[in-house]
Amino acid sequence: MTLRIDIGGMPSGRLRFAASPLAELTAMLHVLAEPGHHPRLAGWAADVWAGLRPELAERLREAEFLWRSSRADFLVPARPRPTLAEELDEVDRIDDETYVTTALITTCGSNRVHFAAPSPLADARARERALNLAQARGALQEAFAERLLADPAAVRARVRHTLEQCADAFFTAAWTGVATRLATDLRLKNDLLRHQGIGAALASVSSAVTLAPDGGHIVVDKLQDNATSAHGTGVTFLPSVFGGPHLVVVHAPGWHPVVQYPVAEASPSEPVSLEAVTLRLDALAHPLRLRLLRTLARGAHTTGELAHAWELSPPEVSRHLAVLRRAGLLTARRQGRYVRYTLNLSDLSSLGTDLLAAVLR
Repeated sequence: MTLRIDIGGMPSGRLRFAASPLAELTAMLHVLAEPGHHPRLAGWAADVWAGLRPELAERLREAEFLWRSSRADFLVPARPRPTLAEELDEVDRIDDETYVTTALITTCGSNRVHFAAPSPLADARARERALNLAQARGALQEAFAERLLADPAAVRARVRHTLEQCADAFFTAAWTGVATRLATDLRLKNDLLRHQGIGAALASVSSAVTLAPDGGHIVVDKLQDNATSAHGTGVTFLPSVFGGPHLVVVHAPGWHPVVQYPVAEASPSEPVSLEAVTLRLDALAHPLRLRLLRTLARGAHTTGELAHAWELSPPEVSRHLAVLRRAGLLTARRQGRYVRYTLNLSDLSSLGTDLLAAVLR
Protein backbone atom coordinates (compact mmCIF):
# COMPACT_ATOMS: atom_id res chain seq x y z
CA MET A 1 0.00 0.00 0.00
CA THR A 2 1.68 3.17 -1.19
CA LEU A 3 1.14 6.57 -2.76
CA ARG A 4 3.23 7.06 -5.90
CA ILE A 5 4.08 10.50 -7.28
CA ASP A 6 5.23 10.43 -10.90
CA ILE A 7 8.27 12.70 -11.35
CA GLY A 8 9.65 11.10 -14.51
CA GLY A 9 11.53 13.68 -16.56
CA MET A 10 10.97 16.41 -13.98
CA PRO A 11 14.01 18.67 -13.41
CA SER A 12 15.45 18.38 -9.89
CA GLY A 13 14.73 22.08 -9.44
CA ARG A 14 11.01 21.33 -9.46
CA LEU A 15 11.36 19.48 -6.18
CA ARG A 16 11.23 22.15 -3.48
CA PHE A 17 11.86 22.21 0.26
CA ALA A 18 10.36 25.25 1.97
CA ALA A 19 8.70 26.36 5.21
CA SER A 20 5.04 27.37 5.35
CA PRO A 21 3.57 29.34 8.27
CA LEU A 22 0.03 28.38 7.20
CA ALA A 23 0.84 24.65 6.99
CA GLU A 24 2.47 24.77 10.44
CA LEU A 25 -0.55 26.60 11.89
CA THR A 26 -2.76 23.90 10.37
CA ALA A 27 -0.57 21.24 12.02
CA MET A 28 -1.01 23.04 15.36
CA LEU A 29 -4.78 23.15 14.85
CA HIS A 30 -4.77 19.41 14.19
CA VAL A 31 -2.90 18.87 17.48
CA LEU A 32 -5.55 20.91 19.27
CA ALA A 33 -8.32 18.87 17.63
CA GLU A 34 -6.64 15.47 18.12
CA PRO A 35 -4.22 15.69 21.07
CA GLY A 36 -4.35 11.90 21.40
CA HIS A 37 -2.33 11.65 18.17
CA HIS A 38 0.43 13.77 19.71
CA PRO A 39 1.13 12.71 23.32
CA ARG A 40 4.35 14.73 23.55
CA LEU A 41 2.36 17.89 22.71
CA ALA A 42 -0.56 17.17 25.04
CA GLY A 43 0.71 19.70 27.58
CA TRP A 44 1.05 22.39 24.93
CA ALA A 45 -2.47 21.68 23.64
CA ALA A 46 -3.96 21.82 27.14
CA ASP A 47 -2.24 25.15 27.84
CA VAL A 48 -3.49 26.64 24.55
CA TRP A 49 -7.08 25.51 25.15
CA ALA A 50 -6.96 26.91 28.68
CA GLY A 51 -5.84 30.30 27.39
CA LEU A 52 -8.26 30.65 24.47
CA ARG A 53 -11.13 33.12 24.62
CA PRO A 54 -14.46 31.24 24.55
CA GLU A 55 -15.37 32.83 21.20
CA LEU A 56 -12.19 31.60 19.51
CA ALA A 57 -12.52 28.14 21.07
CA GLU A 58 -16.02 27.89 19.62
CA ARG A 59 -14.79 29.02 16.20
CA LEU A 60 -12.09 26.33 16.21
CA ARG A 61 -14.65 23.62 16.99
CA GLU A 62 -16.94 25.01 14.30
CA ALA A 63 -14.33 24.70 11.54
CA GLU A 64 -12.21 21.81 12.83
CA PHE A 65 -13.33 19.64 9.89
CA LEU A 66 -10.80 21.54 7.78
CA TRP A 67 -7.89 20.06 9.71
CA ARG A 68 -9.03 17.29 12.05
CA SER A 69 -9.22 14.01 10.08
CA SER A 70 -7.52 15.39 6.98
CA ARG A 71 -6.21 18.77 5.85
CA ALA A 72 -8.01 21.04 3.43
CA ASP A 73 -5.66 21.32 0.46
CA PHE A 74 -5.60 25.12 0.53
CA LEU A 75 -4.20 25.00 4.08
CA VAL A 76 -1.07 23.15 2.88
CA PRO A 77 0.45 25.59 0.35
CA ALA A 78 2.37 24.38 -2.66
CA ARG A 79 4.10 27.75 -2.97
CA PRO A 80 4.84 28.89 0.56
CA ARG A 81 5.21 32.58 1.38
CA PRO A 82 7.31 34.15 4.14
CA THR A 83 4.35 35.22 6.29
CA LEU A 84 1.00 33.84 7.33
CA ALA A 85 -0.76 36.95 6.01
CA GLU A 86 0.72 36.47 2.53
CA GLU A 87 -0.34 32.82 2.47
CA LEU A 88 -3.86 33.73 3.56
CA ASP A 89 -3.93 36.28 0.73
CA GLU A 90 -3.09 33.43 -1.67
CA VAL A 91 -5.99 31.41 -0.27
CA ASP A 92 -8.27 34.39 -0.88
CA ARG A 93 -7.35 34.26 -4.57
CA ILE A 94 -8.76 30.72 -4.95
CA ASP A 95 -12.12 30.72 -6.69
CA ASP A 96 -15.22 29.76 -4.71
CA GLU A 97 -15.79 26.45 -6.48
CA THR A 98 -12.26 25.21 -5.74
CA TYR A 99 -12.40 26.39 -2.14
CA VAL A 100 -15.83 24.89 -1.51
CA THR A 101 -14.89 21.58 -3.16
CA THR A 102 -11.82 21.19 -0.97
CA ALA A 103 -13.64 22.25 2.20
CA LEU A 104 -16.48 19.81 1.50
CA ILE A 105 -14.06 16.93 0.93
CA THR A 106 -12.66 17.34 4.45
CA THR A 107 -16.06 18.16 5.95
CA CYS A 108 -17.57 15.02 4.45
CA GLY A 109 -14.78 12.93 5.86
CA SER A 110 -13.19 11.56 2.70
CA ASN A 111 -10.25 12.57 0.55
CA ARG A 112 -11.67 10.40 -2.22
CA VAL A 113 -14.84 12.43 -2.75
CA HIS A 114 -14.56 14.93 -5.54
CA PHE A 115 -17.19 17.38 -6.68
CA ALA A 116 -15.44 18.26 -9.93
CA ALA A 117 -18.54 18.39 -12.11
CA PRO A 118 -21.18 19.46 -11.59
CA SER A 119 -20.47 21.92 -8.80
CA PRO A 120 -22.58 21.78 -5.62
CA LEU A 121 -22.75 25.57 -5.83
CA ALA A 122 -24.70 25.34 -9.08
CA ASP A 123 -26.22 21.85 -9.26
CA ALA A 124 -29.05 20.82 -6.89
CA ARG A 125 -28.25 17.10 -6.97
CA ALA A 126 -24.56 17.66 -6.28
CA ARG A 127 -25.51 20.00 -3.45
CA GLU A 128 -27.86 17.41 -1.94
CA ARG A 129 -25.18 14.74 -2.15
CA ALA A 130 -22.67 16.99 -0.42
CA LEU A 131 -25.11 17.79 2.38
CA ASN A 132 -26.04 14.13 2.83
CA LEU A 133 -22.38 13.20 3.19
CA ALA A 134 -21.83 16.01 5.69
CA GLN A 135 -24.94 15.00 7.63
CA ALA A 136 -23.57 11.49 8.01
CA ARG A 137 -20.54 12.98 9.75
CA GLY A 138 -22.63 14.83 12.36
CA ALA A 139 -24.73 17.91 13.04
CA LEU A 140 -21.79 20.32 13.24
CA GLN A 141 -20.42 19.15 9.89
CA GLU A 142 -23.85 19.46 8.31
CA ALA A 143 -24.29 23.00 9.63
CA PHE A 144 -20.85 24.02 8.36
CA ALA A 145 -21.57 22.58 4.89
CA GLU A 146 -24.96 24.34 4.76
CA ARG A 147 -23.39 27.70 5.60
CA LEU A 148 -20.55 27.16 3.13
CA LEU A 149 -22.92 26.35 0.27
CA ALA A 150 -25.35 29.14 1.13
CA ASP A 151 -22.74 31.91 1.46
CA PRO A 152 -19.17 30.90 0.53
CA ALA A 153 -17.81 34.43 0.85
CA ALA A 154 -19.04 34.80 4.44
CA VAL A 155 -17.64 31.42 5.51
CA ARG A 156 -14.31 32.10 3.82
CA ALA A 157 -13.99 35.44 5.59
CA ARG A 158 -14.90 33.81 8.91
CA VAL A 159 -12.31 31.04 8.46
CA ARG A 160 -9.60 33.58 7.62
CA HIS A 161 -10.52 35.70 10.63
CA THR A 162 -10.37 32.60 12.83
CA LEU A 163 -6.85 31.80 11.58
CA GLU A 164 -5.78 35.39 12.17
CA GLN A 165 -7.12 35.18 15.72
CA CYS A 166 -5.08 32.00 16.20
CA ALA A 167 -1.98 33.93 15.19
CA ASP A 168 -2.60 36.44 17.97
CA ALA A 169 -3.59 33.79 20.52
CA PHE A 170 -0.78 31.25 20.16
CA PHE A 171 0.71 30.82 16.69
CA THR A 172 3.01 33.87 16.54
CA ALA A 173 4.66 32.96 19.83
CA ALA A 174 5.10 29.31 18.81
CA TRP A 175 6.32 30.17 15.30
CA THR A 176 9.26 32.16 16.67
CA GLY A 177 10.82 29.01 18.08
CA VAL A 178 9.59 26.68 15.35
CA ALA A 179 11.01 28.73 12.48
CA THR A 180 14.61 28.16 13.64
CA ARG A 181 14.20 24.37 13.63
CA LEU A 182 12.54 24.46 10.23
CA ALA A 183 15.31 26.64 8.78
CA THR A 184 17.96 24.21 10.06
CA ASP A 185 16.15 21.26 8.50
CA LEU A 186 15.69 23.10 5.21
CA ARG A 187 19.40 23.88 4.95
CA LEU A 188 20.18 20.18 5.31
CA LYS A 189 17.56 19.08 2.78
CA ASN A 190 18.46 21.66 0.16
CA ASP A 191 22.17 20.93 0.56
CA LEU A 192 21.52 17.21 -0.01
CA LEU A 193 19.33 17.98 -3.00
CA ARG A 194 22.00 20.17 -4.61
CA HIS A 195 24.99 17.97 -3.96
CA GLN A 196 23.67 14.39 -3.76
CA GLY A 197 20.41 14.48 -5.69
CA ILE A 198 16.75 13.69 -5.15
CA GLY A 199 17.29 10.22 -3.68
CA ALA A 200 19.48 11.47 -0.82
CA ALA A 201 17.12 14.36 -0.08
CA LEU A 202 14.12 12.04 0.08
CA ALA A 203 15.98 9.56 2.29
CA SER A 204 16.58 12.36 4.80
CA VAL A 205 12.84 13.14 4.96
CA SER A 206 11.79 9.73 6.28
CA SER A 207 12.41 6.07 5.61
CA ALA A 208 8.74 6.05 4.53
CA VAL A 209 9.62 8.28 1.53
CA THR A 210 11.83 6.79 -1.17
CA LEU A 211 12.83 7.26 -4.77
CA ALA A 212 11.74 4.31 -6.91
CA PRO A 213 14.60 2.33 -8.52
CA ASP A 214 13.66 3.74 -11.93
CA GLY A 215 14.10 7.26 -10.56
CA GLY A 216 10.74 8.24 -11.99
CA HIS A 217 8.52 8.02 -8.93
CA ILE A 218 8.47 9.14 -5.31
CA VAL A 219 6.99 6.31 -3.21
CA VAL A 220 5.30 7.20 0.09
CA ASP A 221 4.67 4.26 2.43
CA LYS A 222 1.12 5.06 3.58
CA LEU A 223 -2.08 3.09 4.10
CA GLN A 224 -3.49 3.93 0.69
CA ASP A 225 -3.22 2.83 -2.90
CA ASN A 226 -3.09 5.94 -5.02
CA ALA A 227 -1.04 7.76 -7.60
CA THR A 228 -0.59 11.29 -8.83
CA SER A 229 1.71 13.20 -11.15
CA ALA A 230 4.02 16.14 -10.58
CA HIS A 231 4.48 16.91 -14.27
CA GLY A 232 4.11 20.62 -14.95
CA THR A 233 3.94 21.46 -11.24
CA GLY A 234 6.74 19.80 -9.29
CA VAL A 235 6.56 18.61 -5.68
CA THR A 236 6.83 20.71 -2.53
CA PHE A 237 8.10 19.32 0.78
CA LEU A 238 7.18 21.23 3.94
CA PRO A 239 8.96 20.43 7.24
CA SER A 240 6.83 20.53 10.38
CA VAL A 241 7.62 20.54 14.09
CA PHE A 242 4.00 20.04 15.13
CA GLY A 243 3.10 17.57 12.37
CA GLY A 244 4.66 14.34 13.68
CA PRO A 245 3.86 11.48 13.53
CA HIS A 246 1.79 12.34 10.46
CA LEU A 247 3.16 12.37 6.93
CA VAL A 248 0.58 14.53 5.14
CA VAL A 249 0.36 14.30 1.36
CA VAL A 250 -1.89 16.59 -0.71
CA HIS A 251 -2.45 14.95 -4.06
CA ALA A 252 -6.01 15.73 -5.18
CA PRO A 253 -6.49 16.12 -8.96
CA GLY A 254 -5.63 19.64 -10.04
CA TRP A 255 -3.49 20.35 -6.98
CA HIS A 256 0.26 20.64 -6.90
CA PRO A 257 1.55 17.62 -4.87
CA VAL A 258 2.68 18.64 -1.39
CA VAL A 259 4.25 16.51 1.36
CA GLN A 260 4.35 17.82 4.92
CA TYR A 261 6.82 15.76 6.94
CA PRO A 262 7.83 15.83 10.62
CA VAL A 263 11.22 17.28 11.48
CA ALA A 264 13.32 14.56 13.11
CA GLU A 265 13.78 14.57 16.86
CA ALA A 266 17.22 14.60 18.44
CA SER A 267 17.12 10.79 18.68
CA PRO A 268 14.75 9.84 15.87
CA SER A 269 13.25 6.37 15.56
CA GLU A 270 12.78 5.30 11.98
CA PRO A 271 9.22 4.24 11.10
CA VAL A 272 8.66 0.54 10.53
CA SER A 273 7.40 -0.22 7.01
CA LEU A 274 3.79 -1.19 6.36
CA GLU A 275 5.03 -4.47 4.92
CA ALA A 276 6.80 -5.34 8.18
CA VAL A 277 3.76 -4.44 10.28
CA THR A 278 1.48 -6.50 8.01
CA LEU A 279 3.81 -9.52 8.14
CA ARG A 280 3.84 -9.41 11.93
CA LEU A 281 0.07 -9.11 12.20
CA ASP A 282 -0.39 -12.03 9.78
CA ALA A 283 2.13 -14.09 11.73
CA LEU A 284 0.24 -13.52 14.97
CA ALA A 285 -3.15 -14.34 13.44
CA HIS A 286 -2.68 -18.12 13.86
CA PRO A 287 -3.41 -19.61 17.32
CA LEU A 288 -0.63 -22.22 17.03
CA ARG A 289 1.95 -19.51 16.43
CA LEU A 290 0.72 -17.66 19.52
CA ARG A 291 1.22 -20.85 21.55
CA LEU A 292 4.75 -21.20 20.23
CA LEU A 293 5.47 -17.58 21.17
CA ARG A 294 4.17 -18.26 24.68
CA THR A 295 6.79 -20.96 25.12
CA LEU A 296 9.56 -18.95 23.45
CA ALA A 297 8.82 -16.01 25.75
CA ARG A 298 10.19 -18.20 28.54
CA GLY A 299 13.49 -18.85 26.77
CA ALA A 300 15.19 -20.31 23.70
CA HIS A 301 13.84 -23.63 22.37
CA THR A 302 14.58 -26.03 19.55
CA THR A 303 12.01 -27.22 17.02
CA GLY A 304 11.89 -30.61 18.75
CA GLU A 305 11.30 -29.06 22.17
CA LEU A 306 8.45 -26.94 20.84
CA ALA A 307 6.92 -29.92 19.05
CA HIS A 308 7.03 -31.95 22.27
CA ALA A 309 5.63 -29.10 24.40
CA TRP A 310 2.57 -28.63 22.18
CA GLU A 311 2.19 -32.20 20.86
CA LEU A 312 2.83 -31.16 17.27
CA SER A 313 4.97 -32.69 14.52
CA PRO A 314 8.42 -31.13 13.97
CA PRO A 315 7.62 -30.25 10.30
CA GLU A 316 4.47 -28.41 11.38
CA VAL A 317 6.40 -26.45 13.99
CA SER A 318 9.10 -25.64 11.42
CA ARG A 319 6.52 -24.15 9.05
CA HIS A 320 5.14 -21.88 11.77
CA LEU A 321 8.61 -20.86 12.94
CA ALA A 322 9.49 -19.89 9.36
CA VAL A 323 6.50 -17.51 9.25
CA LEU A 324 7.50 -15.95 12.56
CA ARG A 325 11.10 -15.54 11.39
CA ARG A 326 10.04 -13.86 8.14
CA ALA A 327 8.05 -11.41 10.25
CA GLY A 328 11.16 -10.59 12.25
CA LEU A 329 9.74 -11.93 15.52
CA LEU A 330 12.29 -14.70 16.06
CA THR A 331 16.05 -15.11 15.97
CA ALA A 332 17.65 -18.49 15.19
CA ARG A 333 21.06 -19.41 16.60
CA ARG A 334 22.90 -22.66 15.95
CA GLN A 335 24.53 -24.33 18.91
CA GLY A 336 26.32 -27.47 17.75
CA ARG A 337 23.77 -29.75 16.08
CA TYR A 338 20.81 -27.79 17.45
CA VAL A 339 19.12 -24.59 16.27
CA ARG A 340 17.55 -22.61 19.08
CA TYR A 341 14.86 -20.01 18.50
CA THR A 342 14.59 -16.85 20.60
CA LEU A 343 11.71 -14.39 20.72
CA ASN A 344 12.56 -10.81 19.67
CA LEU A 345 10.81 -9.19 22.60
CA SER A 346 11.52 -5.60 21.57
CA ASP A 347 9.92 -6.06 18.13
CA LEU A 348 6.91 -7.83 19.58
CA SER A 349 6.40 -5.26 22.34
CA SER A 350 6.64 -2.36 19.88
CA LEU A 351 4.07 -3.83 17.49
CA GLY A 352 1.21 -1.79 18.91
CA THR A 353 3.25 1.41 18.58
CA ASP A 354 4.37 0.48 15.07
CA LEU A 355 0.80 -0.29 14.01
CA LEU A 356 -0.47 3.02 15.38
CA ALA A 357 2.36 4.88 13.62
CA ALA A 358 1.47 3.18 10.33
CA VAL A 359 -2.20 4.06 10.71
CA LEU A 360 -1.48 7.69 11.64
CA ARG A 361 1.18 8.15 8.99
